[in-house]
Amino acid sequence: MRLPFSGFERELLTEINVAPAQLHPNSWAFFKAFGILCGYFGQPPSVDVFLHFFEVKKQGKSLWVSFSGIAGRVLFSLFQQSYKGWWGKFFRVCYAKHDHVALDGFPLYLVQEVKLTKHKTLDELPSTDREVCQVLASVGVLDTAELIAYEYDVEALTRYISTRTTPHFSVLDFCFCLFSLLLACE
Repeated sequence: MRLPFSGFERELLTEINVAPAQLHPNSWAFFKAFGILCGYFGQPPSVDVFLHFFEVKKQGKSLWVSFSGIAGRVLFSLFQQSYKGWWGKFFRVCYAKHDHVALDGFPLYLVQEVKLTKHKTLDELPSTDREVCQVLASVGVLDTAELIAYEYDVEALTRYISTRTTPHFSVLDFCFCLFSLLLACE
């Protein structure tokens, strides 16, 4: 997890009313992998598109929350199969200068009132988001750890994803995607 949170991360945490510490580590990996995959295709990550592929789950009365892939729409494998004892391994991050944007929206404390947002169907999404969903789904299930490992290696990321997709956009679109990735890495 990197600070400050991206606009997408802040928006999703706000949408589901969850403190960052409440998210299961695999969920943070899904966040990251989703952002990388969207960036690869030159699309900004969208909460609605993310919620087409994932739903929010809460285990009983526990305070932690996770994202679960929707059957038939799974984008990523689990980052790690087991996170025994993860809940007790947190540290506090402080900063001296108040940045009101960094604190907007989502709670900074553990909450019981998680918004268990159901996944979004294609019919509920605007046409542009439907198109993005179809492009992302065309890739198939990606290894989350491998995708995250290639975040700053455009060539390896391109090789990894391109072996899993069928061409559905022009060479010009592809070049634009690579250019967007290069700009994002700077």
